[in-house]
Amino acid sequence: MDARQILKDHITKSVELTDAQFDGFYACFKHESFKKGQMLIREGDAVTREYFVLSGCLKTYFLNDELRMTILQFAMPTWWASDYDALYNRHPAAVIVDCVANAEVLSISTDDRERICHEIEAIGHFFRWRTNRGYAASQRRLLSLMTNDTRKRYEDLLEQYPTLFQLVPKHLIASYLGVSRETLSRLYHSSR
Repeated sequence: MDARQILKDHITKSVELTDAQFDGFYACFKHESFKKGQMLIREGDAVTREYFVLSGCLKTYFLNDELRMTILQFAMPTWWASDYDALYNRHPAAVIVDCVANAEVLSISTDDRERICHEIEAIGHFFRWRTNRGYAASQRRLLSLMTNDTRKRYEDLLEQYPTLFQLVPKHLIASYLGVSRETLSRLYHSSR
């Protein structure tokens, strides 16, 4: 399926657009290809774009003072990624976004997104809907980290996103869950 159709199918799950409206929206995007390990956003960057994943997988993470990675998000096909705090508040990036696997994305600038949201009410609705869903997912993840044990977090992730385990190396899943690679390996083998 081509990039245009993937985005159109994604958008029309939540809003209806005429062909002309979708054409105007799609014209705001830039099609980009990235290689595994390539960074889309580096810590300290000015962030002006957000990314819609067509294929591959991205990860959003930060490194602490000891260079230990904490993964905030994986972005699989039809998911969005950026440093949203930096994007919306116009300060330097605090997180890194890079490719877990080769990725094809559509990117849109903040200025184009804001302009098209004002021009097409349904697009504004779509972005509010997507932001609200993202906020709710982040809240669920935070509550899970605070209240669930490691096994429960692992089982929930496996149930919600089974394809993630084929796309993402286990050491990255361990980082996302906040556990060691060895702990994840024990969970994996005990659940089979």
